[in-house]
Amino acid sequence: MSEYHHGFSVSIERTGDERVLLSLYARGKLEHEDYETLVPMLESAIAGMDHPKVDVLFDMRDLTGWEIRAAWDDLKLGLKHGRQFNRVAMVGDKQWQEVAAKVGSWFIGGEAKIFDDRAQAVAWLEQNA
Repeated sequence: MSEYHHGFSVSIERTGDERVLLSLYARGKLEHEDYETLVPMLESAIAGMDHPKVDVLFDMRDLTGWEIRAAWDDLKLGLKHGRQFNRVAMVGDKQWQEVAAKVGSWFIGGEAKIFDDRAQAVAWLEQNA
């Protein structure tokens, strides 16, 4: 019997005094516990910044969705820190991911865009760095 794998791989990189690059790779269905790990990491990275600018590279090609509580956690993250998100580049290849990207863009102050190709997503983020 195979095991079910899910969750985030997270990388956070601070550039200068105000920019943070948050790289996420999501696999399976995200759960509340995933956000209990991610949110404190992000908040720690932006702590002490007067006007943080967060760029996100979100690889969601292996994401199958969110449990209800995790979707609520995602919404709360957007409401609390949404104005700090500058650009969110999502990499995905499923129709529902495009819809999720569009809905997610309503809760951030910056731009959100979905890409089929990771290299294009990275290039788009670097245009604004």
